[in-house]
Amino acid sequence: MAKESFDKEIQFLRMLVLTSGAYNRQQFAERLGISVHTFDKTLRRLKEVVAAMHQHIPDAERKEFTEMLRYSYFDSTDPMLLFLFRAKSLKESESQRISTLLAALTNDPLTAMELLDACCQDTHADSSLPDEKTIRNDLKYLEDVGVIKKVPGPRPARYRIDNDVIQGLTFDELVDLYDYVDVMSNTQVPSVQGYLLRDGLKKQMNRTSAELTSIEPFLYKYHYHSRILDEAHLAMLLSAIHQRRKVSFFYFSPKNGQSYSSKNTNPLFEREMEGKSQMTLPIKIVYDHQYGRWYLLTHDSRQGIKKFRMEGMTQLELGEAVDADFFEQKRSELEALLAHSWVIDTGRAVRVKVKFFKPNHGPADFIKGRVLLQGQWGEITEETEDWFIFEIVVNGITEIKPWIRSFGSSCEVLEPSHFRKEMMDEWKELSAYYESVRENI
Repeated sequence: MAKESFDKEIQFLRMLVLTSGAYNRQQFAERLGISVHTFDKTLRRLKEVVAAMHQHIPDAERKEFTEMLRYSYFDSTDPMLLFLFRAKSLKESESQRISTLLAALTNDPLTAMELLDACCQDTHADSSLPDEKTIRNDLKYLEDVGVIKKVPGPRPARYRIDNDVIQGLTFDELVDLYDYVDVMSNTQVPSVQGYLLRDGLKKQMNRTSAELTSIEPFLYKYHYHSRILDEAHLAMLLSAIHQRRKVSFFYFSPKNGQSYSSKNTNPLFEREMEGKSQMTLPIKIVYDHQYGRWYLLTHDSRQGIKKFRMEGMTQLELGEAVDADFFEQKRSELEALLAHSWVIDTGRAVRVKVKFFKPNHGPADFIKGRVLLQGQWGEITEETEDWFIFEIVVNGITEIKPWIRSFGSSCEVLEPSHFRKEMMDEWKELSAYYESVRENI
């Protein structure tokens, strides 16, 4: 798929998941900033992708696109939106050419010219023949991603498939590796590469043994669909940070009514877009585990540190590189601002003091265990048999408040006073929601 098309489908799928199909065609098109015709075309394209990725779905389940979201709840551990990454990896012509190259390298090492001959023989009569430069670029790409490697020896260079690790494992070792990758992909970030690696391992297991290998030992219910979708930009942004390069993108704030807008080349169909064009220097990427969100922290020449939610970024492109000393200076400045940040808040530091109450039944103190696990750099300053005091210095209270609130009646905010008052007001409001409508209820 083209880059813009993938952006559109990312936003399309995000809205479909969040709204559970509650929008009609016109509402979807308005929110995405596209025409109803483009909406229908995108929907058809996604149906084709689903059919290609899941060919064993019964025909009855292919009638509605929303059935794809219900498919394989128990039958597979794939998150429902991973199919998009499998579909967008390469153009159709590239996919066919690379498949031919890998098939030719299955048995013996070959030179670039021998591979060119193999591609020309396999190309359809109505398709254009690849040239030597194209084949060499494909070989460089495959070598960079670790699929093939050069065979030592005189020129011209010969290439072979780099599968020594997989070929050297027994079937039991493959199963153990598969299970490990499966667990890590579903519990760690980033995860898309792990899912794709798991698919490759499963194919190798099926080639190695005739035993049934489709039974999954672990089943997951995936909650954070945006996490998978936002990983579409992750590799490019990490590369930009590593190379100290600026990036340009079109950004739609979460407060905007639109989440996408197509690039219209016809001036008769130009429309005003709610997003803003950005050119900035990426410095750090932060993942918020509580909400399943990715954040990009950057340096802007006019506004200093800027923060973007990656779900609102489209049309991402790499820009020019900056001086290494300048980049390290801005990185150090950002790290200093984030020293007491619960997630990405760079506001004024404040000391938060919370009293946690221990459960009065059972030997396991799950409250204290959770505080020690998730409390970051905070520490317990006082403790009795019934309660303990937890203190931490954080940049503002906005980001830590949901975490404290999640403990419910098992905690009490002591300091600062304005935070305590906010919590009291919130719990009073919640209490009012549950007041009896009639006296006899």
